[in-house]
Amino acid sequence: MGKIVQFCKECIGELKKVVWPTGSEVLSSVKVVLISTVIVALLLGFLDWLFTAGLRLIF
Repeated sequence: MGKIVQFCKECIGELKKVVWPTGSEVLSSVKVVLISTVIVALLLGFLDWLFTAGLRLIF
């Protein structure tokens, strides 16, 4: 039981050392992720359409 308590105390100590991002940093990161996701989805959708059209011409 003592090891569990020591582990929890060490976890709390390590979490106090963490530099947590500000709200504006989180918001800007979320924007980057969302924009990147949309761009990749559009690119993959275009490639899917292109390959489908190409295969329809062949077969």
